[in-house]
Amino acid sequence: MTYRTILSTLVGIALFGTLTTSADAHDYTIVNDTIPASLTGVPGDPVAGKKLSIHRKKGNCLACHAMPIPEQQFHGEVGPDLSDVGSNLTEAEIRIRLVNPKIINPDTIMPAFHKVSLNRVLKKFKGKTILGAQDIEDIIAYLMTLKG
Repeated sequence: MTYRTILSTLVGIALFGTLTTSADAHDYTIVNDTIPASLTGVPGDPVAGKKLSIHRKKGNCLACHAMPIPEQQFHGEVGPDLSDVGSNLTEAEIRIRLVNPKIINPDTIMPAFHKVSLNRVLKKFKGKTILGAQDIEDIIAYLMTLKG
């Protein structure tokens, strides 16, 4: 990406509050630090989302976050507690944090779960996302059930 491209992107965001990107697995539009539209157009399944969020090779939310899942051991403490995330964030706010949290916080250590251009990955993972679009929507559906 050239300096001119970066500058024009930043000016576009500043003027219009939106950005459409295809650098990730699917095109999506960013509006005021959110991704308002579903990545798939299909509602998420909260049961599947819970399974993904605790799956150690998929979402693995428990590695960094405490969650109201007492049957699972070893909840993380690096990220915020997700016990009431559905009361505090909208689907659009959660979506951008899962797709690519560096868009809103460049210093975050949270991984971009739906970004293709990840750095320093094994060859077999090059060009792939950590989670698919429906996986993202399923996790959002589950997280929206977590209300304080």
